[in-house]
Amino acid sequence: MDNMPWLTLLMVVPLVGSIVVAALPSRSSALARPIALGVSLLTLAIGVVAAATSFTRGSDQQFQMTEQHEWIPQLGVSYSLGVDGIALSLILMALVLMPICLLAAWDDVPEGGGREKGYFALLLVLLPFMVGVFAATDVFLFYVFFEAMLIPVYFLIGMYGGERRQAAAVKFLLFSLAGGLIMLVGVIALYLQGPGGSDGFLLERLTGLEIGGNTERWLFVAFFIAFAVKAPMWPVHTWLPDAATAARPAVATLLVGVLDKVGTFGMIRFCLQLFPEASQWATPVVITLAVVSVLYGAILAIGQRDMMRLIAFTSISHFGFIVMGIFAFTSVSQAGSNLYMVNHGFATAALFLIAGMLVARRGSKRIDDYGGWQRATPVLAGSFLVAGLATLSLPGLSTFVSEFLVIAGTWSRYPVATAFAVWGVVLAAIYILLMYKRIFTGPPPVMEAVGETVDEGDLASSDSEPQYIRADIDEGRRPLHLAAPLRDLGLREKFVVAPILAILVGLGFFPQPVLDTLNPAVERTLQIVGVSDTTPSVPADAGSTSGSDH
Repeated sequence: MDNMPWLTLLMVVPLVGSIVVAALPSRSSALARPIALGVSLLTLAIGVVAAATSFTRGSDQQFQMTEQHEWIPQLGVSYSLGVDGIALSLILMALVLMPICLLAAWDDVPEGGGREKGYFALLLVLLPFMVGVFAATDVFLFYVFFEAMLIPVYFLIGMYGGERRQAAAVKFLLFSLAGGLIMLVGVIALYLQGPGGSDGFLLERLTGLEIGGNTERWLFVAFFIAFAVKAPMWPVHTWLPDAATAARPAVATLLVGVLDKVGTFGMIRFCLQLFPEASQWATPVVITLAVVSVLYGAILAIGQRDMMRLIAFTSISHFGFIVMGIFAFTSVSQAGSNLYMVNHGFATAALFLIAGMLVARRGSKRIDDYGGWQRATPVLAGSFLVAGLATLSLPGLSTFVSEFLVIAGTWSRYPVATAFAVWGVVLAAIYILLMYKRIFTGPPPVMEAVGETVDEGDLASSDSEPQYIRADIDEGRRPLHLAAPLRDLGLREKFVVAPILAILVGLGFFPQPVLDTLNPAVERTLQIVGVSDTTPSVPADAGSTSGSDH
């Protein structure tokens, strides 16, 4: 099975599945959901088999599962794919999250028909782009996937999102296109610096080029800006809260949990590998921006009244930790950052999807419209608490391991920056626990139904389905409708939440398999950059001094 084109297969299967879903007749639109889910599970199974049979941990090869074919030889572009431990981990994360998100999105388009087919086809078509962008080993091919994945996301937000969806979709597209066009200039300039030929965009041929100091730095800046927008980092982050708030929870999960990792992945794969000297030159500025992102995202999260917007700001803070670990240039911090990308994907998925379940029950994203829910929905409250504790890096849950590695590894080189960034951990406890308190504890909001006051805690046992409206409408807020009696997690929702929580706990206690997959790629990256871990200095005369004392 060594010659099997696994990576191409991982792209072709969901692409064909999306075409099948889109081509369903309107009278069979209800089949869109099970077909999309089945295709995503088949793709996951193929990915697991590929990783188990064709990827060797600890191999000396930079890339495994490689494929290479001429594509546009006149322009030096090749169809070249391959994965190292970092890319494989992110691809497997995407493959696991896709069926979970499809199951969570089961009732997102209740009107059915063409809209339902289009929604699930667009979700499914994201999968080949996610695999391709992490697997591409041709710089131009990477750029194609980098830009192509904007198209389905734009339509998923603009056509199927909530309030202000069109403005959020346009803002997302403009920010991403601006960063991508700047990177395109860098891609072309890099090719002109390279050896050229029919495969002149191959990563292996562009690595180790002797580029002049100023030219290399400008190329680094061109790539870094695009990745900083995608990551997202302060100050080019403003598109994310709007997009995550307007998008459906499943779309927001894939956007923040997977697609935004392209930014930090690109910093490792391209900025550090292609421009090692410029990466070290830019490190003080990048570390500063990362620390600002950590604190800025955490502080703004505390003040948010929209739960989706709050979760989006927490991700800005967490991405700051990831970038800080990448540019600290120690094996511990780099391993922590790469593990953080995987752990953050699952922790954020849990928060967004469970928050979406809350919104589906309450009809509002405003935190102030909740209260006292843990009495009526204990399983929902417990699941949200575990996801929140993972986000604030509680020991025993997955994110703690990666955040600890980032902080410990960065401290050895940049203790002042680390001392400031650690405050992000404290602020995380504040915004997560305050959100949980406001939503699940305390007295419930007062509700009215046909003139009578109803305690929301009593809704769990109600057999009727009245429409409840808030009695305390103030500050110009619109009447709020509760679409159905308050209920705990159903069977489908438990299948959504259970695997994510299991992964959060499993990787919290046993992260070593993922670290063993990541570490060879981390060590290779540091070798390319030309840095080594700092070691404690010992005075040369320490031995003789201690000997003379005896």
